[in-house]
Amino acid sequence: MKNRMEIEKKRVAGVSVIAAFFLTGFKLVVGLLTGSLGLLSEALHSGLDLVAAIITYFSVRISDKPPDKNHHYGHGKIENFSALIETFLLLITCAWIIYEAVHRLVSGDTRIEVNMFSYFVVLTSIAIDIARSRALYRVARKYNSQALEADALHFSTDIWSSAVVLLGLIMAQFGWFFADSVSALAVAFIVLGVSWRLGKRAADVLLDRSPAPLVSQLELVLNQAQGILRYHDLKVRTSGAENFIEVTIHVQPGLALEQAHAISHLVEKQITHAIPRSFVHVHIEPDEHQPDLAETDPM
Repeated sequence: MKNRMEIEKKRVAGVSVIAAFFLTGFKLVVGLLTGSLGLLSEALHSGLDLVAAIITYFSVRISDKPPDKNHHYGHGKIENFSALIETFLLLITCAWIIYEAVHRLVSGDTRIEVNMFSYFVVLTSIAIDIARSRALYRVARKYNSQALEADALHFSTDIWSSAVVLLGLIMAQFGWFFADSVSALAVAFIVLGVSWRLGKRAADVLLDRSPAPLVSQLELVLNQAQGILRYHDLKVRTSGAENFIEVTIHVQPGLALEQAHAISHLVEKQITHAIPRSFVHVHIEPDEHQPDLAETDPM
């Protein structure tokens, strides 16, 4: 199972690198030939996507390595770190696009040459991005990989930004050349929205922020678990695709060690069934609010 997961993650990440390399070169050549800022902004966006895809490829190779003496919780956070790097790369893209678009609109130098290659590169880009974003999302959700999900989010956003560029080209075809620069600005704002979501999620994981949806799911499991009188000190942290969970449960006082251990083992099993790829540590305490079984035993 582990080997199949690693192979599938590496394969989809590798295909993403190849697709990003092809699209970057294609957009850059056609953008330079036509002078379209929309296409050039898309080429830069794809270029940074290429860097991000390469980072993702190596991060998924490293993240699945088992824990060692220097990394007791494994290497999963390399995925979150790579997602944060992707955020900064996207912000650099936005800064250049906004500067160049505003400069063209203010100077009035917005004329571009629109030809069949302009449309072909954009339509090809949309088709490729649809295919690879679906493939990345599928594997990301299957194996809970934030790095692959970040890549998928990039490329699903590229679909919309390419559609905006396509609209700008169509309007430029009718003489409204300013639409190309406006479409480039729209791309920049789309990318800004993606950057915010990616960066916030990556930072939350790196800072060990408690994931609210996961905590709610755990509380539901614990509230339904048999043998638990109450629980507290529920702590959750994520690292890449892995979840590390700690909780203290209170059981009936006077239980035999084997009975208490059986309850904790059942709780661990229920949690890992509800939330795969989780490492669970359950601490058991007798509940001081309950009478000791030995004191209530009539024998």
